[in-house]
Amino acid sequence: MNKRHVIQTLAVASALMLASGLSFAQSINKPVRIIVAFAAGGPVDAMARTLAEPLGRALGRVVIVENKPGASGAIGANEVIKSEADGSTLWLTSVGAAAINPALFPKLSYNMQKDFVPVSLAANNVEVFVVNVNNPAKDAVEFMAAAKAKKEPLAIGSSGRGSIPHLALLQLEYSTGVDLLHVPYNGMAPALNDLLGGQVSGFFADVPAVMAQIKGGRLRAIGMASKTRHALLADVKTFEEQGFKSVDTNNWYGFFASSKTSPEVLKVLNKAVQQAVADPAANAKLTQSGAEPKSSTPEELAALLKVDTEKWAQLIKLRNIKGDE
Repeated sequence: MNKRHVIQTLAVASALMLASGLSFAQSINKPVRIIVAFAAGGPVDAMARTLAEPLGRALGRVVIVENKPGASGAIGANEVIKSEADGSTLWLTSVGAAAINPALFPKLSYNMQKDFVPVSLAANNVEVFVVNVNNPAKDAVEFMAAAKAKKEPLAIGSSGRGSIPHLALLQLEYSTGVDLLHVPYNGMAPALNDLLGGQVSGFFADVPAVMAQIKGGRLRAIGMASKTRHALLADVKTFEEQGFKSVDTNNWYGFFASSKTSPEVLKVLNKAVQQAVADPAANAKLTQSGAEPKSSTPEELAALLKVDTEKWAQLIKLRNIKGDE
């Protein structure tokens, strides 16, 4: 192949790549929306707003965040389903609405396999078990020993029935054989307030949700519900390190689009999300918060969704958990 031929080939390839990006930008004349199925100010909302600017640069479009809270994520999900499938509407959701709701709600108004297509993972969020700093337990072994010695089960808060914190609590009960009293709240904030006030004895939470209280000395982290320790909480042992197996959660966040989205647009969206997650400023901000930013291929997110849907469905069925309608 001569030099002239090589140059021509590269020029054609560059033109095709440019056309691919332009085809998306030219196919819509409106901003790209990130639908968040939770209220403003929460962890999913914070991630959406952190990624919106770099995602907009990658797509060549203005990206705005719209909060559509309610019905355990169904309102946000249905907003994406009814929107035009041109790539201008993305759903950023946690594992709950994507992989847990199908088992919690028999009459769920959306179907993850039929209505959505994975775009990319955005982050992993492991759960950390925290107690009030005045609690004498220095680790999970001491906490569970105290729980076992009590005549009445210790009260453990969660952000709601069937939430990741609730399911992590069930894993802990199963692993230790110790009964704990589940106290479901309407969201993380009231559960955290009661833990700080001493009304409940412990709480599973996403690391970013409680990092400030841990660093500020108001909460003590005594166990990581993951296979490895967290980089920002390196002195906190995993539950498995403390002798409690199968206490392992991941409240991942991922981007999804309408299942009617074309493969060509999906490729552009995936590439843009990967660029946004890798953006130095956004990545650093998310990492410092305690999140673990991570993108993926659509196929990798689809595989993760399948594994977690089956995993949590088994536990929900075993414990006969019903969602709050």
